[in-house]
Amino acid sequence: MKLGIGLYRHMLTPPNYRFARQIGCSHVVIHLVDYFKKPEPATAADNQPVGSASGGWGIAGDPNALWTTDELVAIRKEIEAEGLVLEAIENFDPAHWHDVLLDGPKRDAHMENLKRIVRSVGAAGIPVMGYNFSIAGVAGRVTGPFARGSAESVGVEGVDQTPVPVGMVWNMVYDQHGPAGALAPISHDELWKRLASFLDELVPVAEEAGVTLAAHPDDPPAATVRGTPRLVYQPSMYQRLLDLKPSRSNALEFCVGTIAEMTEGDVYEATDRYSSQGKLAYVHLRNVRGKIPRYHEVFIDEGDIDVPRIMRTLKRNNYSGVLIPDHTPLVECSAPWYAGMAYAVGYMRALIQTLE
Repeated sequence: MKLGIGLYRHMLTPPNYRFARQIGCSHVVIHLVDYFKKPEPATAADNQPVGSASGGWGIAGDPNALWTTDELVAIRKEIEAEGLVLEAIENFDPAHWHDVLLDGPKRDAHMENLKRIVRSVGAAGIPVMGYNFSIAGVAGRVTGPFARGSAESVGVEGVDQTPVPVGMVWNMVYDQHGPAGALAPISHDELWKRLASFLDELVPVAEEAGVTLAAHPDDPPAATVRGTPRLVYQPSMYQRLLDLKPSRSNALEFCVGTIAEMTEGDVYEATDRYSSQGKLAYVHLRNVRGKIPRYHEVFIDEGDIDVPRIMRTLKRNNYSGVLIPDHTPLVECSAPWYAGMAYAVGYMRALIQTLE
């Protein structure tokens, strides 16, 4: 198993790469979506997107500025210059594919966007592209002193059912001047139909490009969020996604914390089931206390998840991919995110060394 770290777009800098290397990481998962797009520059304090029901996380990117091979190669080389490996990009920008999710008038053009992006990812030598096929996205997070010692973390205290306004998808605004009103409701079957079409068209492109598409489960894992259906809100639903398009390029961005938040199934059985199939593209590893509709993220060595048991299962099933702490509580000091991340990575590194 390999140890990595996730970095948001504004954190893609040599000092942050050196930080990752110094705390024991060998790999990096990057976000190119700017969740914190606002008038003032983002800082290291911007590290846990929460947003509001009305405004979401922020404004989506430029619909005409797709990520290019040259741009991605430049980022990869900068990361490699610091002794790290760029393992994955996490999440497409809503500006580039909102009508794939919504089945809107630009749907076919947006599928071509995704194909171009996946080809660029492959040409740049990046093996994994993560995504979350969700209309509401990660909505309803709150912050509070939820972790040990009253450390600030995120959680959910009741499922947000505020209607999604027209012009928003995936908790980001792609059209600031859209008409008033909310998105029309759709069924779960309709959303699965949209996913099937997405996979049918994109998986062959990913295969040709040498890229693995990695699906994140729904977080929060409720049947509906903001009045919209969810795809993977119970562990068994991951299997349905895999079976829609069997392929080496159709895999999972396996979030242990999200799986544990689900009301059915068992996080240990799910870890064993999907890792034994060899379908884990990479793993988000964090701890959590509680289940939907109320849960809080906590430090990696507290909470409901037996993290060493998860690691032993991955080892037994010969998982050799990357694990990252997708987020972590903030440690009260002059550099809260860095201290929290160093603590989580150190704990994971010790477990890996013990297993080896």
